[in-house]
Order: sequence, then C-alpha cells, then structure tokens
Amino acid sequence: MSRPATFLVARHVRSAVAAASSRTVAQAASSQAVRYFADSPPGLPDSVKRVGKSVGVPNEYPGQNYAFNWALNADGVTPLKKSAFRITKPLDLKLAGLNQPSSMPLKVNAAAARGLMPEAGSNELTFDTFDEVSQRTKDLLSLSDSLYCPEGHVPGTRIGVRVISNSATLAPNVLGYLERAPRRDPASQTITAYVLEGTEEEFSGYAIEEIDEDGVAKSVAAVVVVGKTPAIENIVAGLELSVSGLLADEEERAKKAEEEEKEEA
Repeated sequence: MSRPATFLVARHVRSAVAAASSRTVAQAASSQAVRYFADSPPGLPDSVKRVGKSVGVPNEYPGQNYAFNWALNADGVTPLKKSAFRITKPLDLKLAGLNQPSSMPLKVNAAAARGLMPEAGSNELTFDTFDEVSQRTKDLLSLSDSLYCPEGHVPGTRIGVRVISNSATLAPNVLGYLERAPRRDPASQTITAYVLEGTEEEFSGYAIEEIDEDGVAKSVAAVVVVGKTPAIENIVAGLELSVSGLLADEEERAKKAEEEEKEEA
C-alpha cells in the first residue's frame, strides 16, 4: 500500500512573503510527491518504463535455476556447467532447445528389457558394484555440458520420477512416456534415474532403499542406465521394476503394522 502524500496547508498567512514561501514549500513537496508516486515519470524513455521489478535471485536463466540445482545436488549431481533443465511439460523442451516427443503419450514395451535389469543385492548385482557405478555416473553427469531432467509420474501410478540425463535425444521421449504431474517446487522424487550417454561402459541396474522420513519408513529407488546410446526401453524397465519393488515394500510394511496391532490388542 502506498503512503498518502503530505500536503502543506498554509493558514492565517499574514504577509505576501510568508504566502510566497508557503507556496514554494508546497510546490517542492508536491513535486517530490509526484516524483515519488508517479506511475509514468515524465522524461523516462519507454525502454526504462517497461522494465519490471528486480528479482531477489540474480543470474538465473533457462538452465540455471538455484532451487532446482539444489534439488539435483540432493540427488548427488551438481551441474557444474550451469546448464540443467527441469522438464515437466512440452514447453520446457522448447526452452531447452529440444525436439518434441515422437508421440504423447508414448507407449514403451519394456518386457524384454526387464529381464536384463538386475536389482542391487541380487546374485547378478552386488550393492557395492551398484554403488560404485552409481557414484561414477553421478560424477560424470555433473561434468556434462548440459543436463536434461524430465519429471512426472510412472504411468498408472502417482509415484514421482526424475530422470537426470545428458542425452538430448532421450529426454523428449522420456517426457512423452511419463504422465504429467502437478508442477511444484523442486524436490527429490521417489524414483531417481541416472542416465548417462556416450560412454564405452554398458550398465543397467536398480536399487531400492528404505529411508526414514520424519520418523516414518519409506522406500525410494534409484535406476542407473549407462551406455553409448542408452535405450528408452532400459530406462522404462528400471522404472517399472522399481514401482513393483516399492509397492511390495509398502505392502510388507502395512502387513507388519497390522500384525503388531493385533499383538498389542
């Protein structure tokens, strides 16, 4: 709310000099008020008048958003080249200079790829190996020229996903596959997929971990897909297998809680 301007009122003026002095003061005050409160100050060029209010966070631009960078940092990736695009809708692809998905929604058949996607802790993939590859992948993603990060829900669920990738070709189709979720402030998702393109190493795997969130047990998943040209089928396989594991954990916790209630009754 603007402050009301102060007006000088000269009362009981006894001389012309006093009246002139009062008028001079009043004009000065009025002039100051106009300069302070005017919506369109005279003498300013149109280019200056069109400038909006300054923002509280300087040096932000498409690909450089501090809140999103902190969210990526929490996921173990730091965009050192200051070019990380959060992609939640087709317009975000345009802002990132990417093409649109080949179709939307994009249907992906990952049945064959699921059989080749091991879970950490199984006979095919130890936790140590998964952690080693995962950390190496995060480090290389941090050094990438640009990061493209589609977000959404796994189709048919309300389980949030963030895919962190250096692939400009995969990102549009990943967005086409995911169901659109309400855009909120950047935060870690239940499933995080790390997809690195352009390496001689070939790796696919996923892991499910139980964490404590405000005193409540919760399962989260990480998917890692690395290769010269990673296939979207491998990414989708990791997401679908993660959903199955997360739901199984949730069901197991609910069953355990029910049994404990019966024992206490």
